[in-house]
Amino acid sequence: MAQSAPLGSGAADPVVDTARAHGSNAPGNFDFYVLSLSWSPGFCATGGARRARAQCARGADLGFVVHGLWPQYKHGYPSDCGPAARSPSRIALRETKGLYPDEGLARYEWRKHGTCSGKSPTDYFADVRRARQAITIPPPFRNPHQSQTWAPIDIQRAFIAANSRLRPGMLAVECMKSTLREVRICFSKDLRNFVACPEVARHFCYTRQISVPPAQ
Repeated sequence: MAQSAPLGSGAADPVVDTARAHGSNAPGNFDFYVLSLSWSPGFCATGGARRARAQCARGADLGFVVHGLWPQYKHGYPSDCGPAARSPSRIALRETKGLYPDEGLARYEWRKHGTCSGKSPTDYFADVRRARQAITIPPPFRNPHQSQTWAPIDIQRAFIAANSRLRPGMLAVECMKSTLREVRICFSKDLRNFVACPEVARHFCYTRQISVPPAQ
């Protein structure tokens, strides 16, 4: 993928191999959002524990957590659209409680992706919460202590069954070493609808079966 994972992230920021393929990198200039939900036990089992100790500590008890809400072009994505000194305030960071696995990831995601939203940190993090609240996690994934084996296409179908307006082509299941890492879901800019996102959906896990490890 084009970007490497930050300290404490749920996975590598993707979404296409040629970053910024579309162009201007101007804040607010993008086509849709990608909400990336990281399966924390899978992230930790595939190398994440080395750089996200709090997220992966025994007893963290995390299942799906927000990795990020990413402005996206139809081809490529913007990143780092604001000055590095534009750090979110403590008031803005209050919006991230219970979303990201740690505050360090929230800060990183603001700098890398939130600055491209064209919104203030407070409004951007409020949108992250709106997007997360719009998704119903399928029942089999609400108990992170249960070890499971799934076909990736069946994980996709479970999310579609749990979210009535979601359709194939609007999401992707991402894996590493035959282990679930993330589910990525595409939203309109106003977060009112799911949208088709062929370039994102192509980055699908095509392994026949994958492990869904439990929280430790």
